[in-house]
Amino acid sequence: MASMISAEQTVVVRGGTVIDGTGADPRPGLTVIAREGRIDWIGPDADAPEVTGPHHEVDAAGGAILPGFIDTHVHMTMSGDGMNPADLVDQPPHYGYFTAIPRLRATLDAGVTSVRDLAGLDQAVMRAVDEGIVAGPRIVTAYRALGPTGGHGDFRTCCGFDYGTILGPDGAVSINTDGPAEALRATREVMRKGAGVIKVMASGGVWSPQDTPWHDGLNIEEMSVIVREAAAHDVPVAAHAQSARSIRNALAAGVTSIEHGYEIDGPGIESMLDGGAYLVPTLSTATTPPDPTRSAAYAVAKKLKLQEHLSENITTAVRAGVRVAMGTDSGICPHGRNLRELALLVEHGLTPMGALLAGTRDAAALLGLADEIGTLETGKRADIVVCAGDPLADITLPGDPDNITVVIKDGVVHKDTARRTPANRP
Repeated sequence: MASMISAEQTVVVRGGTVIDGTGADPRPGLTVIAREGRIDWIGPDADAPEVTGPHHEVDAAGGAILPGFIDTHVHMTMSGDGMNPADLVDQPPHYGYFTAIPRLRATLDAGVTSVRDLAGLDQAVMRAVDEGIVAGPRIVTAYRALGPTGGHGDFRTCCGFDYGTILGPDGAVSINTDGPAEALRATREVMRKGAGVIKVMASGGVWSPQDTPWHDGLNIEEMSVIVREAAAHDVPVAAHAQSARSIRNALAAGVTSIEHGYEIDGPGIESMLDGGAYLVPTLSTATTPPDPTRSAAYAVAKKLKLQEHLSENITTAVRAGVRVAMGTDSGICPHGRNLRELALLVEHGLTPMGALLAGTRDAAALLGLADEIGTLETGKRADIVVCAGDPLADITLPGDPDNITVVIKDGVVHKDTARRTPANRP
């Protein structure tokens, strides 16, 4: 792995096939030049301007040059290898900040240059990454999720142990929210703490001890208050919603995205098509069998039941044309394998190009960052990855981090295992 190259230096990526994330056809034999953290020039290798002075040169021959990928659903403070409250009893508060450090690095090395952390990280980690103290993807965080007492996000066991105090910032992973007044106050509180997205629990879930995915979470009135207040600050709302009714409730309240959506039905699909909400199906987590040796028994039982019709429901929604953004729920599933989600999206109805767009252009639009990231266009942030081979011919290629040979974020080279040339000046 090459040492990190400063953003003040020029980076030149030559000789690969550009898949720019706009939906345009692939273009072979192109050069991409980044200066001062922005994409400065894209064009045929033969027409590339001469680059003088210190620069880092990447040989992308035989590979694809792509925008940095965006995972719109992660939990960096969660381990990804099962979640059993008994295993967390002896962990000290704020330990999750430190366990997140290698996960952030692994995520970046996997080709993901931006993430949306839907409860777990806070402004401290965002700042540490932005200032280069910790290597990792750009972070948009929900800070804490908003959910009802006894619902998903309320991780207190029957004896009162709250393992959310280990997983979340400032000693909790959620804010218990009951009634419109608390919904308004909690929304304002998470925005005060730097939330760039509000996460609401529209249904119960697998890992919370006191509810199930078939229980309602926040009701329409509570979620509507949250959506209205967030919209006044141009902040989107993401709804954890697994049952068909909870999906319909969240859409009625006006949320921006449905996270998981495993039991989506015909009316839910129609509502998504009519309103333009995004589906983030988190198939990496959805399709992974639960491990009874690492997970609480109640969670294993709930997940097995949820998986019975999950794939057919998501496939129906995708083939109907629902807008899809890539999200993995890494933290529930392993970190650093995020782009395996692309092949799962194809298995569930997207084309290979559609899957790449779901992880770049469309994910950027969901985050409200389409003007900055998600496509390779001059003036945009220089978030660039190189994948060995052709991901349109074999969409499984990006899912192996070893095939992601180059990762550049904001013009800084964080990973370069491609063949070096004499022209390189690190």
